[in-house]
Amino acid sequence: MKTYLTPVKDIEKKWYVVDAENKILGRLASEIAIRLRGKHKPNYSTFMDTGDFIVVVNAEKIRLTGKKWDDKIYYRHSGYMGGLKQRTATEMLEKKPEELILQAVRGMLSKNSLGRSQLRKLKIYIGKEHPHESQQPEILELCQPREKS
Repeated sequence: MKTYLTPVKDIEKKWYVVDAENKILGRLASEIAIRLRGKHKPNYSTFMDTGDFIVVVNAEKIRLTGKKWDDKIYYRHSGYMGGLKQRTATEMLEKKPEELILQAVRGMLSKNSLGRSQLRKLKIYIGKEHPHESQQPEILELCQPREKS
């Protein structure tokens, strides 16, 4: 029996809106990465982009647990000698809150051209407003708290 591969023109890509208010960063990022890769679909393939578009709103209201606001450090390098720059998560939230979510999701995707194309389907915005209303995105509830038994 041969493995069925969905033709590229038949892959259906939907748009979803995720509200990041009071969501924990890592748990939200892992759920978003799964949706961007398309692992939640029955026609998932490792070498094809079968994922959906994700619009994240309220990026400035994301949460981190423990002392990560001060202990978690984001590094980047300018390419010049002594050009290592660093910021804490608190500084990132003040200057570019959407970058917190972007960095977390980027780390969970493939490190190749497929991962870069999947990351382009992630749209992150500060506040509730976004310019993607014409795509008629559905509201997606992620990271629902577990019930204690």
